[in-house]
Amino acid sequence: MIEYGSSLPAGFVDTGAAARELVAELRAHPWGRSSPSVYETGRLVSLAPWLDGQAERLRFLVGTQRADGGWGLPHDGYSLVPTLSATEALLSALATGDPAANARRAELVKAADHGLERLSCLLAPGRDLDVPDMPAIEHITPYLIALINARLDGAGDGPPAGLESWHDAGPLRAPAGMGGELLPLVRDLLDRGEAVPAKLLHALEIAGDAARSARSVRPERSGTVGASPAATAAWLGPAGTAPGASEDAERAAARRYLEAAVEQHGGPVPVAVPITEFERGWVLGWLARAGVPLQVPERELDDLLDGLRTSLGESGTGGGVGLPPDADTSSGALYALSLLGRPHPPDLLWNYETETHFCTWQGENGRSVTTNAHVLEAFGQYLECTGGGERAARYAATTAKVASWLCEQQDRDGAWRDRWHASPYYATACAVPALTRFGGDRCAGAVERARRWVLETQRPDGSWGRWDGTVEETAYAVQILLLRQDGPPGRDASRAAARGAAYLRTVIHRSGQTGLSMTNSVSSAEPHLWHDKDIYHPTTIVRAAILASLHLAQSRPQVTGA
Repeated sequence: MIEYGSSLPAGFVDTGAAARELVAELRAHPWGRSSPSVYETGRLVSLAPWLDGQAERLRFLVGTQRADGGWGLPHDGYSLVPTLSATEALLSALATGDPAANARRAELVKAADHGLERLSCLLAPGRDLDVPDMPAIEHITPYLIALINARLDGAGDGPPAGLESWHDAGPLRAPAGMGGELLPLVRDLLDRGEAVPAKLLHALEIAGDAARSARSVRPERSGTVGASPAATAAWLGPAGTAPGASEDAERAAARRYLEAAVEQHGGPVPVAVPITEFERGWVLGWLARAGVPLQVPERELDDLLDGLRTSLGESGTGGGVGLPPDADTSSGALYALSLLGRPHPPDLLWNYETETHFCTWQGENGRSVTTNAHVLEAFGQYLECTGGGERAARYAATTAKVASWLCEQQDRDGAWRDRWHASPYYATACAVPALTRFGGDRCAGAVERARRWVLETQRPDGSWGRWDGTVEETAYAVQILLLRQDGPPGRDASRAAARGAAYLRTVIHRSGQTGLSMTNSVSSAEPHLWHDKDIYHPTTIVRAAILASLHLAQSRPQVTGA
């Protein structure tokens, strides 16, 4: 074992020191840190042109456009939503005479034209577009298509100058299954002052004008609606004063929330903010699971853990203020608390139990492997820490049920895939450690198949990745190989993990940074692989994954000597 705090072998990363800085960042940035979102930024361009940073948002949209005219990942249907949002935002800015748009009009016209070309290809009649399972995508897509068509069909002044040819191109058509049937229902509910399902608040912008000052929607004390800048801007509407003192206070809070969200990236905004509980649960849990020493003052760690415990209501916690409670974030918080010696009963998770598995939230459209893996860890770790008391038998039955369901979801190649992340390495890195630790002997075959899949898919340079080798996915693969209870990794696993760790260190040291900034600079350049309304990159969480993997590799003699 390597003693951190002593001199490290040449080329090794001091993961203990980096983890200490990372935990300090959790306190310094309580709203969480994640990448700017093309989708969310595009919505602010259209919905809140009065908000500071408009010129920077337009610059961001132009600067992130790909050579093919699209935005987002250039794979499957991942570019659909960000390309729709960015293109509509450019059309809106050009049509409304936005001062920031007028200053670079020719550039924006070119970008919008290129975006429309890409959309006409993506949405061509007869094309079978492989659309990923992302939150609200079936509602966001028709909502944005309708806005773009309205800009191009001749209504009002017609298309902006320079884009007149698109008037005769015909309307864009939504893919099959995205007819927008829910949109008028949501708008009607809001017009009548009735509440919409809590999960839809995160995408309230799909309600259009009906979202503006909707009586049944109330911002949180922080000013957010649905932890979403787009949803908050849709509720707030154009700058102005609403009647009534209470409404004035709420609108002022909403404006302050948007201003704070803009500050993180100087104009562009993340797809979700805050993500406090999500970030803290994942970071603390992943570091502790890998045995990374959390060399932080006890008072500071207590503050973070107390915050997680306080966030757990009768139904658990959501990713952050404005998001409804869910089984995934709640499990992450519960698991971290147990690992760090503050176990909290996981009984609240039974609110999400179905006949066969656990849903992420009530009424979920789909099923999540990673949510169930985290549920397994929450119950299993609590049972291991406390013995379970009078409910031990029920806790044990729950872990057996979830473990069995997870094994049934494994794909034939040995991997798992999930709705919350584009990469199978993430889903598999959630399932394998949970099944290894808490699944028992009946899951050993599934775990071994997963590890064989990882060994077979390593790239020549030592990395792993769905499309290209990435630092994030390599970190997950190393964890799959090394987080095990059945003794040290075998020779093949040790060699593969050593090559993976060498790849991580090479990329990190190539950045020329030291300490925490190593993983910061590397993770910031990584592709966005996490699913929300848009793909995004939770930078602090990914940095924790990198540090956990390096610590696992650097502290095992079988790997360091491979």
